[in-house]
Amino acid sequence: MITLSFMFITIITVLLVSVMLYNKFSKSSEENTYLNIGQIIDQVNLNLEFYISGMKDIFELVEERVGNAQTLTGEQMESQLGTILNTREDLVSIALFTKGGELVLNTPNTSMRSNSRLTRQGWFESAQEHSGLLQFSPPHIQNVFKSPYRWVVTMSKEISYVDQGVKKKGILAVDINFRTIDELSKRVSLGKKGYVYIIDGLGNMVYHPQQQLIYAGLKYENLEPVLNYSFGSYTDNSTGEERIITIKTVQPTGWKVVGVTYADEIMTTRKDINAFMLWFLFVMLGIVLIVSVLVSYRIAKPLRNLERSVKKVEDGDFGTIIDVSGAYEVEQLSKRFNLMIRRIRELMDQIILEQEAKRKGELEVLQAQINPHFLYNTLNSVTRMAEMGRKEEVVTTITSLSKFFRISLSKGNNIISVHDELEHVRNYLIIQKIRFKNKFQYEIEAQDEALNCMTLKLILQPLVENAIHHGIEMMVDEGFIGIYSWIEDESLFIRVTDNGVGMPEEVHKGILSGRARQDSGSGVGVRNVHERISLYYGAPYGLTFESELEEGTSVTVRLPITKSDIRDNGGQP
Repeated sequence: MITLSFMFITIITVLLVSVMLYNKFSKSSEENTYLNIGQIIDQVNLNLEFYISGMKDIFELVEERVGNAQTLTGEQMESQLGTILNTREDLVSIALFTKGGELVLNTPNTSMRSNSRLTRQGWFESAQEHSGLLQFSPPHIQNVFKSPYRWVVTMSKEISYVDQGVKKKGILAVDINFRTIDELSKRVSLGKKGYVYIIDGLGNMVYHPQQQLIYAGLKYENLEPVLNYSFGSYTDNSTGEERIITIKTVQPTGWKVVGVTYADEIMTTRKDINAFMLWFLFVMLGIVLIVSVLVSYRIAKPLRNLERSVKKVEDGDFGTIIDVSGAYEVEQLSKRFNLMIRRIRELMDQIILEQEAKRKGELEVLQAQINPHFLYNTLNSVTRMAEMGRKEEVVTTITSLSKFFRISLSKGNNIISVHDELEHVRNYLIIQKIRFKNKFQYEIEAQDEALNCMTLKLILQPLVENAIHHGIEMMVDEGFIGIYSWIEDESLFIRVTDNGVGMPEEVHKGILSGRARQDSGSGVGVRNVHERISLYYGAPYGLTFESELEEGTSVTVRLPITKSDIRDNGGQP
């Protein structure tokens, strides 16, 4: 508690100071960041305006040469336009067209493509719609002339010119290589993820560092609010990340330079403050921990010893005795703990004795249930045969019944050999076979080693009875019951199988727990056999069922291997 108290007070103090400093420097950082972004976009805007102004001057020079020429054919005009074209590497071509789209002149002198659809191209239509005003097209592929396809921006304007002494109107077009605009924009750095893009007044994309993704629909830019701004900044969250959008308008084209900066990158000072605050907190926490541990060590040591002793008791070691030492309160607590452990041991010994007595009592009740259950079924069968006048069968049944009960009594022993248990169930099968008029055949086989092992008595008869009444009795064909005993994996196994009607899966899975039973019968006999084995030998031993409808049922008894010299008179095996 002392350590935690020091830590709490120190952390609260440091947090208050850190928050105050954080708010102050963060606000200043954000203001400086917005100012820097605005200056960068202004510089890009000025560079573009300067470049476009130069291109505009070149266009006016071309317009002057073409407009003042008395004839547009001849080496003089071609030389003048060629000289202008060669003054700048980013000039691609100069061309004059009639308003109907026919070529009047062009430099360099190359043929037109037949499928260019000149009059439908945006720059041509824009020049006609805005007569006398210079128009700048969005970037596009130059496909008018039979020359390599280039990515260009076209300056176009409707002008007047003289052709063979006749004054006419036409469209003058100057193509600019887009590479220069692309390079001017690429030089701008707005963090690791920030970038600049350019759109025209209608929202058409002039430049974007990921222009191919934009055209393919794989990247999205929210242009609607951008078109509402001529200049300024706003915050955008349309992509799921906070972005700062800064806008400037390029004159005279009306293009808009848009800077996109990610908020998580520009707040570098805020991150630095966060890192410093965390470092400061960890250092202070370390100092407080060292002081607190030194102060509280002597007070906490006896309590730690007590805690370790309690942990041993929690893990089941009730022989733990705590060394009574330390402060008065700790000493008294240790004494009371030792008294509690001694009392718990006494109560546990008492519970073990009570549970053992209860276990034996339950066993006697279960066996008392099995004997009347079997006797009732057997005498009922004898009564029916006597009523039917089957005297010889009655004699055989009574003889088998006497042998059956002789083995059942077993001089009061609850544990008998496997040999006697198999002989016991053989007599039972003789009785039932007579009763059911040879409705079934049976087979009993056992390994020699298994015959000498010991088992609880009266565990097979209820299983055979269940096979007859619930499996074979309802069959049309002759039934079969097999009883087999063997030793495997250091366990004794006895299996009772039949080819009867079988049981549904939910019945044979729930019959041992009493949750499910067959259409007739209570299921007491089979369930009691399982409970007797579990009470005597423990959880790993007992019955397991396997059954399929119309295929039959198999019940396997698993027992520990015990030899014939292990007997008692109703107690433990």
